[in-house]
Amino acid sequence: MILQALAAYYEQLIRKGLLDKPGWQQIRVSFALRIDRAGKLIGIVPLQCEEERGKKKVLVPQQLSMPAQAKKTSGIEANFLCDNATYFLGIDSKGKPERARRCFDACREKHHQILDGLSCETAKALLAFLDSWDTATAEANEHVQPVLKSLLTANLIFMYGSRYVHEEPEIRDAWQKAYDNAAEDAPIGRCLVSGERGPIARLHPSIKGVQGAQAMGASIVSFNAPAFESYGHDGEQGGNAPVSRRAAFAYGAALNYLISNRKNAMRFGDTTTVFWAEDGEEAYADAMRSFFGDSEETVSEETLREIMGKVSEGLSVSWKDIPLHPENRFYILGLAPNAARLSVRFFYQDTFGHFAKNIQCHQDELSVVRPSFEKYEMIPVWQLLRETVNPKASDKTPLPQMAGDVMRAVLTGARYPTTLYDQVQIRIRAEHDISRNKAAIIKAYLTRNAQKGKYEEVLRVKLNEETTYEPYVLGRLFALLEELQERANPSINTTIRDRYFTAACSTPALVFPTLINLAQAHLKKDNVNERYYDGEIGKLMAKIQGTYPKQLDIYDQGVFQLGYYHQKQNRYIKKEDK
Repeated sequence: MILQALAAYYEQLIRKGLLDKPGWQQIRVSFALRIDRAGKLIGIVPLQCEEERGKKKVLVPQQLSMPAQAKKTSGIEANFLCDNATYFLGIDSKGKPERARRCFDACREKHHQILDGLSCETAKALLAFLDSWDTATAEANEHVQPVLKSLLTANLIFMYGSRYVHEEPEIRDAWQKAYDNAAEDAPIGRCLVSGERGPIARLHPSIKGVQGAQAMGASIVSFNAPAFESYGHDGEQGGNAPVSRRAAFAYGAALNYLISNRKNAMRFGDTTTVFWAEDGEEAYADAMRSFFGDSEETVSEETLREIMGKVSEGLSVSWKDIPLHPENRFYILGLAPNAARLSVRFFYQDTFGHFAKNIQCHQDELSVVRPSFEKYEMIPVWQLLRETVNPKASDKTPLPQMAGDVMRAVLTGARYPTTLYDQVQIRIRAEHDISRNKAAIIKAYLTRNAQKGKYEEVLRVKLNEETTYEPYVLGRLFALLEELQERANPSINTTIRDRYFTAACSTPALVFPTLINLAQAHLKKDNVNERYYDGEIGKLMAKIQGTYPKQLDIYDQGVFQLGYYHQKQNRYIKKEDK
């Protein structure tokens, strides 16, 4: 189903003129080798263009429609009209000069196979260059030397006069003929994607840009050892899962396009997530990215919530003057690196409106009073995942399986993974601090996962001063005692939160008698409003029936922490708001 959806999306992109027909693909190119009629290198033209990345402008390679590239392996395989400096110039970048020479020879042979016999001046000039170029003196060339370091990591093309070589009609026709004829040698079978009979792809396309995967690209479908092959298909590679050359090209081109397009891709932990609408309209992906709170668009949160609410109710809305219909089919695919292949972390398909409804429900469950310094109301998923990682760790990647499970909960309305709650509890015990995001995770997890109605009175956006639920009251009391200590000793280095917070969460009976005794000493300080704090402590103590609980279970510890957070934030609410 994944490959079928991607192949169908490819057809939509062709209709919109965003992708090329089979045999051509969009490739990022950095330099053009300019040659003259005699095949002499007369210059190297930089092709990078400026692109905005956040608040910065950076130079990035230009994306051009080039002949489809062969799948690179450990062997030598040259591409037509677009390749790296090792193949085009014979420059050694890996300490293997003999291999670099053989790469250049393979490149020259490939271009002769396709271009021999053409009458156009451009083809003759290119072949003349390949026949006369001396790989031994390539690095010392006057045009190569100034940009040698940049050439080693870039894709190159050829330029004749003021025109790219691949734009020459006769050369384009020669490549298309060579590409189509290559299918004649392929075995014929029934395609699992289209259901039609045709040439079967032996190797599937490489997918580039997945975080953590090989830079040269990795495959979703591949068979490179007997252990992976089906009975009767030994050594057939792609024959083990027959997909036509066109369908394989189509899904690969569509997926590479999605990953390279910033509006269609996000990253959560080690997972690269892409999303697209069935009709190919990019406005849906743009809006979805904003729903996740991870967009560079200047759309106010009020407007965003209004749009999300209408779509959730089944109403069509306008996004940048483009209508969004909630019944339109929408796809979300998560890919993670796995050796030389890609692992499908998740794949969801549903209507755009249903996805919007689930995301809105997720944001509502996260909703908790936010500090004045917090700019945004909606919390992106990546921020939630970051709360589970030690901020001092060198690798801040969250648990891969947990990241995928969180996305499943957000997109489908399923229960949040227990690992999310557990990891937040671990961080709270280590840091003795409840940030807004941690409080939001606790509230959302208990709202969706705990026994229905059990914590309803305390799982609110703001402080509930009426509830008598003891873990919540104890959390409030701890926050009040901490505030009293800060007033009594403004310059104190180690507070009761640093010493007692973890124990107060889990075993209140062992800690709170000590905290109350300390509070009595703090009340006697001159800089403390004794009447106010004594009265507030008395109100909370009156809500505790009998003795302090000996132990709190893991859920009640979260309620304690939520009460602490609510009480602490209540301190900063303006008097008129109170």
